[in-house]
Amino acid sequence: MEEWIGQWWHRAVTRVAEPDRSDVRVTLDEMRRSIALLYRAGGGDAAVRVTPVADSRHGGPRGWIQRLAGSGIRVPLPLLDWETLALPAQVSVFDQRELNRELYLWLAALAAVFEPSGDWVADNRAATARALQRFAGLRSRHQRLTQAHLAQRPTLPSLRADAAPFEAAVQAALRGDDHSPLFIEPQQVAPVWLWLTAGLSHAPAGSHSNTGDGAGERPDGNPDAESKQRRRSQRVEQKEARNPLLVAAKVEAVNSWSELIKLDRGTDDEVDPNATAAANDMDTLSLARGEQTTASRVKFDLDLPSASADDIPLGPGRKTPEWDWRKSVMQPDHCAVQCSVARPGTPYVPSQALRANARRMRRRLEVLRAAPRWQNGQTTGDDFDIDAWVRFQTESQGGVQHTDSPPVYIRRQRGERSLATLLLADLSLSTDAYATDHARVIDVIRDALYVFGEALAGTGDAFEMLGFSSVRRQHVRIQHIKGFGESWNDTVRSRVGVLKPGFYTRMGAAVRDATRRLSARPERQRLLLVLTDGKPNDLDIYEGRYGLEDTRHAVQEARDAGLVPFCVTIDKEAHEYLPMLFGSQGYALVKRPQDLVQRLTQAWVTLAR
Repeated sequence: MEEWIGQWWHRAVTRVAEPDRSDVRVTLDEMRRSIALLYRAGGGDAAVRVTPVADSRHGGPRGWIQRLAGSGIRVPLPLLDWETLALPAQVSVFDQRELNRELYLWLAALAAVFEPSGDWVADNRAATARALQRFAGLRSRHQRLTQAHLAQRPTLPSLRADAAPFEAAVQAALRGDDHSPLFIEPQQVAPVWLWLTAGLSHAPAGSHSNTGDGAGERPDGNPDAESKQRRRSQRVEQKEARNPLLVAAKVEAVNSWSELIKLDRGTDDEVDPNATAAANDMDTLSLARGEQTTASRVKFDLDLPSASADDIPLGPGRKTPEWDWRKSVMQPDHCAVQCSVARPGTPYVPSQALRANARRMRRRLEVLRAAPRWQNGQTTGDDFDIDAWVRFQTESQGGVQHTDSPPVYIRRQRGERSLATLLLADLSLSTDAYATDHARVIDVIRDALYVFGEALAGTGDAFEMLGFSSVRRQHVRIQHIKGFGESWNDTVRSRVGVLKPGFYTRMGAAVRDATRRLSARPERQRLLLVLTDGKPNDLDIYEGRYGLEDTRHAVQEARDAGLVPFCVTIDKEAHEYLPMLFGSQGYALVKRPQDLVQRLTQAWVTLAR
């Protein structure tokens, strides 16, 4: 009964201290696209992700009801670092929903021009001036936000004597007035919602972890919304560790000074249910590199197979470069790419439903190839080309002489298509997970490759199929499925049938190798399709922003070579990083894995037109 009354009292007093403001609340999810667009339009780093921020302490006063409820101690203060723009998951600061929406946009504009120097107040004042100069249309909005926020700030007489000078300096800076040159930390005053707190302006030296595909997820593999929050952290030195199985020699004195003994615990794979709650209670997480090496943590099933059980290598392999964004240099011959072909296995026998789907897709692509197409720039034709007509009229009025038969018509006629396609499929270990209740990701990819191959074989266009995975930069594996010079036959189908999950996803090296192959083709139009289920990563430093930047650089190299790169993914979080890699129109997100076959073919049809 006492516990029930205590819980009821806690809920009741918390509702009074923190009333529901859902009528004016704006969430980060509904503003994410606008924030990212404004941030990058203002010159913000394209690799910076927009993510929720964790709560942190502030130094402002609290009302007596908040003190009674124990609330109002921590708030989600906006944070900008070298990797993320971390904003509150929801904003209900102001009494008007429109102002809360404009606060998100203002923080995006401020982050685009933010240059941290260590002085929090001075940095935000300078960034505010730059933002108002670059985004002149935000002047009136910023003025409304400033007036509304100043009305919420605590009055100086209500503060303690030691806190009043800091608050006076902040309010003067918000108004644009001169203030006393005090060095102020964000934790010393009430939350300043119009300002940003700066994290690291660049990647710290050696800033990489040794996690695999599960980085940023709970150990049980299930993503947790709170685990994705951006938290402040600091790197500390790992203290000298003791063997967890050794006990101090003075066993008889353990009871008297046991609290002073540092006893290390061995690590395990069990999920700590209190880990997230403990992290949320800390303002700054201290990170230390453990003594355990990457090699000792890799499971046995990730080891490279023996030569007798491994795939058959094709040639001696090749060296490819890799982009290091931290140094802004291309590292020549940094990765070793080895092309291999699977050992012959049992013939691949697709299901009846899959064969029917393949026949349907093949007929669709055959009809598209035989259909006449609109030809622009014709002197006679079936209809006007509006763009060509506008250009003709503009040039004529400008004095440019044209012939009596200007090319301002369009005409439907049959023509030969010059098209080559290379499909690059992600075969990393993450594809071993179940996409549906009855099928793994690798099974869905295998079905998509089979249907895609059957469909393209009916068009007569040249195409090649490759898979890729990696184990660090020395072992980037390209799985040969079908080459440009091979026909779609039972041998190629059997290679599709024996595909199995590989290792990790060093996508940049795979894209560069595919670019080299596709650039050698003589066709006028060359499509590079990438099929994946997650972001680039590997066991070494190739994860996080490093892998994203290298992949983006490789995709840009493909565009510079005249190719058309496009990505099809089943990753639900793809909208957070694929626009940076392939552009907002350069990828397709498949929400249901069973729709992968149709979306892949649809993407090819759209690009082939």
